[in-house]
Amino acid sequence: MVATTQAENEQDEQPVITVKGLVNRFGSVIVHEDLDLTLKQGEILGVVGGSGTGKSVLLRSIVGLKRPNGGTIDVLGSRLNELNEQQRSQVERRFGVLFQRGALFSSLNLQENVALPLIEHAKLSRKDAEYLARIKLSLVGLPAKAALQFPESLSGGMVKRAALARALALDPDILFLDEPTAGLDPIGAAAFDQLLVTLRDALGFSVFLVTHDLDTLYAACDRVAVLSQKRVLVADTLENVANTDDEWVQAYFNGPRGRAAQYAANASTSGLKE
Repeated sequence: MVATTQAENEQDEQPVITVKGLVNRFGSVIVHEDLDLTLKQGEILGVVGGSGTGKSVLLRSIVGLKRPNGGTIDVLGSRLNELNEQQRSQVERRFGVLFQRGALFSSLNLQENVALPLIEHAKLSRKDAEYLARIKLSLVGLPAKAALQFPESLSGGMVKRAALARALALDPDILFLDEPTAGLDPIGAAAFDQLLVTLRDALGFSVFLVTHDLDTLYAACDRVAVLSQKRVLVADTLENVANTDDEWVQAYFNGPRGRAAQYAANASTSGLKE
């Protein structure tokens, strides 16, 4: 019994994503070269970097929207570039993806948007899929009446929550988020950050989060990976990353905005303790 428990613990500690020696290029432009990165089970990993460092390209490579030019990507125990189309599709069904602008279908109401992957991939009836869709919409904090509304009638924050509900439709093991708080006001962004942490704690999925939002890093992320010089410069706790001896890192984390985000995070933590 003890041996089994130790084996289970070791399995739980295995990364759900392991990227080794990744190369991405567009023509003669090399975006990534010899890039290594891991995502641990159950963690929220924030990926940051300056303009042109390929944050979204990295995400797209992992989820299969861009074929890398070199290196390996292991996800949930499978090496993606060695799988056939059917095997790869089975792995990708365990992903949930939220793109920067939500990418909801404007011709479908929210209930239909969330039900679509349940009908297409889980082969549920429309009635059952729409029932589960309403549960997912409630899970992300949207009122029941929102289910029949169309994306164009909603605020930016509601669109992001609806897109999150669709990303969670198939109960993914890994959630990929590309700038999820972009375009939201500070209150809406803070609420989204808290929702993400709450759902991760409740459902146990892992999160690969591309962001430029310092408040999100302090509020939600367990580790932060910095992309620079075509690879991962550092991947560690936020405190350790912020102390990295690099010009961009210091300007990003210890400039005026960085100090403000850190102050807000400390104030929030102090409030919870009180």
